[in-house]
Amino acid sequence: MNLAVAQFQPRDADKAYNLSVIRTLTEKAKSAGADVICFHEMSVTAYTFTKDLSLQALTGLAEEVPNGKSTRELIGISKAFDIPILAGLLERSEGNIYNTYIAVTKGGLVARHRKLHPFISNYLSAGNSYCVFDLLGWKCGILICYDNNVIENVRATSLLGAELIFAPHVTGCTPSAMPGRDYVSDVFWQNRESDPDALRKEFDGPKGRGWLMRWLPARAYDNGVYYAFTNPIGYDGEHLKNGNSMILDPYGEVLAEVRSFENDIAVSRITKDKIQRSGGWRYKNARRPELYRDILGRSHTSDTTPIWLKKGM
Repeated sequence: MNLAVAQFQPRDADKAYNLSVIRTLTEKAKSAGADVICFHEMSVTAYTFTKDLSLQALTGLAEEVPNGKSTRELIGISKAFDIPILAGLLERSEGNIYNTYIAVTKGGLVARHRKLHPFISNYLSAGNSYCVFDLLGWKCGILICYDNNVIENVRATSLLGAELIFAPHVTGCTPSAMPGRDYVSDVFWQNRESDPDALRKEFDGPKGRGWLMRWLPARAYDNGVYYAFTNPIGYDGEHLKNGNSMILDPYGEVLAEVRSFENDIAVSRITKDKIQRSGGWRYKNARRPELYRDILGRSHTSDTTPIWLKKGM
């Protein structure tokens, strides 16, 4: 499979604009020989600004899946360029609102994953199931942003057969307890053309890529899966994001990565022969579930609030 990952700077609540960028980058991916393209979390609507929306406003932004206008538009783009597309939006269903990521082809909806650990708004409901589906002869899974931070979610998705995990994010460049994590000053973004090296240093350091590389390769390596990580570039709401959309192989190696500050894509060919040769594949086969089945299943209260959303930040 020739896999494309995308990054772009979305506009808050501007579905028409965001879908137009998705169309442009999809055409670019198809021209580059890609067989599938994936976009970031809530790429149709933008993400961070929703933390301040009322229930009424959030409900108005959400749509049905697959009958909503945005899903139909994504299917139309997929049909126009004959390439599957994965993108994120707000879904409205039976009185609930979900942070949802969908896979579509020219034939319609193929898969839907509702974020398991939403935190951006108290009005969002949590998904309650894993998602593994067939796409172009591959077993694929989806985990949205925080879902990937909980390692059990990745292991469960891989144990359900996923060979490739799509990991749409809106992340990086926010405060954390980890040393060096923080916001990136707007001055670096405004001077990105006159002083690109300064911005690249910020984005590649512990605020952005440096943090990603602490854990993202491990998710791929430990589970013997490919990872398609996507992330916006520039501003999502008031937060500056570092992009760095990338494809990792089952050894945890970066195969392709978007390194520009523009709306862009990266493409890499992925092959199944690496999977069963990887350490993660062997380690999964070496498991002894009887040792930890009861431990992992203990009751637990989940808290997903990031530091930057806590009072005083």
